[in-house]
Amino acid sequence: WAFLGRNITKVLIANRGEIACRVIRTTKKMGVQSVAVYSEADRNSMHVNMADEAYFIGPAPCQESYLSMEKIIQVAKISAAQAIHPGYGFLSENVEFAELCKQEGIIFIGPPSSAIRDMGIKSTSKSIMAAAGVPIVEGYHGEDQADQCLKEHAGRIGYPVMVKAVRGGGGKGMRIIRSEKEFQEQLESARREANKSFNDDAMLIEKFVDTPRHVEVQVFGDHHGNAVYLFERDCSVQRRHQKIIEEAPAPGIKPEVRQKLGEAAVRAAKAVNYVGAGTVEFIMDSKHNFYFMEMNTRLQVEHPVTEMITGTDLVEWQLRIAAGEKIPLRQEEIPLQGHAFEARIYAEDPNNNFMPGAGPLVHLSTPQADPFTRIETGVQQGDEVSVHYDPMIAKLVIWAADRQVALTKLRYSLRQYNIVGLCTNIDFLLRLSGHPEFEAGNVHTDFIPQHHKELLPIQRAVAKEYLCQAALGLILKEKAMTNAFKLQTQDQFSPFSFSNGRRLNISYTRNMTLRDGKKDVAIAVTYNHDGSYGMQIEDKTFQVTGDLYSEGDCTYLKCFVNGVATRTKLIILENTIYLFSMVLGSVLIGLPHSEGIQGGTIAPMTGTIEKVFVKAGDKVKAGDSLMVMIAMKMEHTIKAPKDGMIKKVFYNEGSQANRHAPLVEFEEKESNQRESV
Repeated sequence: WAFLGRNITKVLIANRGEIACRVIRTTKKMGVQSVAVYSEADRNSMHVNMADEAYFIGPAPCQESYLSMEKIIQVAKISAAQAIHPGYGFLSENVEFAELCKQEGIIFIGPPSSAIRDMGIKSTSKSIMAAAGVPIVEGYHGEDQADQCLKEHAGRIGYPVMVKAVRGGGGKGMRIIRSEKEFQEQLESARREANKSFNDDAMLIEKFVDTPRHVEVQVFGDHHGNAVYLFERDCSVQRRHQKIIEEAPAPGIKPEVRQKLGEAAVRAAKAVNYVGAGTVEFIMDSKHNFYFMEMNTRLQVEHPVTEMITGTDLVEWQLRIAAGEKIPLRQEEIPLQGHAFEARIYAEDPNNNFMPGAGPLVHLSTPQADPFTRIETGVQQGDEVSVHYDPMIAKLVIWAADRQVALTKLRYSLRQYNIVGLCTNIDFLLRLSGHPEFEAGNVHTDFIPQHHKELLPIQRAVAKEYLCQAALGLILKEKAMTNAFKLQTQDQFSPFSFSNGRRLNISYTRNMTLRDGKKDVAIAVTYNHDGSYGMQIEDKTFQVTGDLYSEGDCTYLKCFVNGVATRTKLIILENTIYLFSMVLGSVLIGLPHSEGIQGGTIAPMTGTIEKVFVKAGDKVKAGDSLMVMIAMKMEHTIKAPKDGMIKKVFYNEGSQANRHAPLVEFEEKESNQRESV
């Protein structure tokens, strides 16, 4: 293209993972060459393989690679890329980077640096929004950043309050403070996280609106002074202030409220001469009153749901507007059709406070993509989820003509998303999307805490029928192995070539043991002469038969338990049997002699020790902060499990601790017993 003197034939994507892959797909569609950058951890990543060119930019830590402005600019010059797409995160909202691109004559595919600066500083953005007639929440956005000053304003506003990083987004540097007692500790924690994420620990304080909805509007501006909105998304269901499921349009919003939201968002965009894709975020109370929260001056993670309901490609719009074109559609031409959901699939453990994790994707199978089902990802089977970056594995995006059909299809597709190798939130997403209040659209930012018992139930014993399936899967796998041995030895009469349990005049009974969580379950398996099996588990007997078969790279078990047929994907790996089906979702059953991790409170994940609060000889009380870990772009405070005395601290500030490593040797007050913390 050559518009307004802007010639874009090659685009550098200054990001990684699914957003890098997403941008590359659009550049290919438009006939534009793509240039990728990668760190040592991403050498074999999907986005590197998809791009037309790829350049190494440094070690795994993002500060030495993806956040290095000089390295990104150098690659743009070497590759002769005319434009840089920053994706989201990393340098996407960095004022200095946008200005550096301009100085170097490289098109920054995003808004002007002045808009990033004004909207990136939350105190400034509040003033601009108020002047533009956009409603804002009561708060303190002043320059005096003394702790005591912030504390006084919090008291004036009234608890609970929200303390937020002035620069930032994605829930980083954000804390809810419910009382004066916890103010100082939460403020310091927010400052550390903000400084780590944005190199700026300035804070603002706002009145915390209880059980609000998080509703955001997609806006676009161009170089010709035009701005439009592409309707709203509801992103209310969150953990750690980060979104899990987003949908568009927002449920229960009347057309007149939708129009007011959109018009307020356009006023916000025009107030800062906005160009490109942006998101104006609002909090909404139970009466659908809405208040400006912040503006994200970039493409959002959840942009696909907007694309699905409007039939647009927002990345293509970004590229065209960066090249100087006008917005492709006028406001009245933008359609609103159907309903879309996006479920973020994370490497995390919902049963351990959604603790993010890292590790290999040993098995990865997904639902079939079609025009109404999108899988936005940057990984494939065999890849590693790195400790250095965000733990999101993929986004599952579903569209249907109405909300209920879309929600049903979302749950159906989640059951087809099977991952082995690390903990994921897929089963949690199934419970969440199936909750009656979620189905009714009664969502708010406290949805997960409010429905904690239903969404994170106490783990129950695995149904005996599933234990029968697991036992049959083991037996049939053994049979397949012995058949393979028979072919290898070419001795079909070898006594080692039989695994059917056949005995003369008697039925053979075999004792097996499987592990359900921490409990061993005994199963007496009788090999019947007709090839079926009788399975005795405690006081109940089951008649079981079935076969294994393959589809692609996957092994399936077709099983009959007391006449009920099931089709289950079967994976046996590292002392664990994984069963995946459309009925039961996923079930994990341990094999004999598999050992769980013992001990008390230990390193929840691999990470860097950011701060140590204690030393040998210190006396602590239950709940006292011992140290702070930084991992997966998050801060985790390790607290004392009980009263006692510190015997030894194993890690210094700046050192790295592996998952489940003891951090502190803890000696209880009442006894001489020592415990690893």
